[in-house]
Amino acid sequence: MELIKKYFPQLTEHQEQQFAALGVLYPEWNAKINVISRKDIDNLYEHHVLHSLAIAKFLTFQPGTELLDLGTGGGFPGIPLAIMFPECHFTLIDSVGKKIRVAQEIAAAIGLENVVCRQLRAEDEKGKYQFVVSRAVMSLPDLLKLIRKNISKEQFNALPNGVICLKGGELQAELQPFRHIAEQTPVSQYFKEEYFKTKKIVYMPV
Repeated sequence: MELIKKYFPQLTEHQEQQFAALGVLYPEWNAKINVISRKDIDNLYEHHVLHSLAIAKFLTFQPGTELLDLGTGGGFPGIPLAIMFPECHFTLIDSVGKKIRVAQEIAAAIGLENVVCRQLRAEDEKGKYQFVVSRAVMSLPDLLKLIRKNISKEQFNALPNGVICLKGGELQAELQPFRHIAEQTPVSQYFKEEYFKTKKIVYMPV
């Protein structure tokens, strides 16, 4: 939790309480329904919460922004971002029902009123959003095929509407078709921990 306060000193007391609660709720739920690898749950704040919040460093979403978290798993990056941006609305979808249940229960337990969780495949999502966010769910070409239909024409953020993905490793081949428009930002630009050295934020206007 100290890690979150270190990089986001401007949090309100309520946001601090919500982030602190994640440290209790995720291990409890993970013992019942495995959404984070057992050996990684001890790194919850660094590997999952803070990693999700790299998107908040990359772009400050304007109030009223609608975001879709595609393949949210147990709620990443959607739940940390929803705490950070209480005036934005987040729809979290995953095709696996038990994972969505974890995200739903945790969002309810910390009183997140700006989050809707649904068991749904991306193909079946009909809503319109300013941004689609995801964490290493699939390759960018596959993701774009699925979500082009979901990007709203209504623009009011500092960047054009599109996709913001958290990725790791070598991305050159994956991004080759979009090399003129996709932007890569190293997460190590924001967070100094060793874990983030190979992590990137990939943004692409749609």
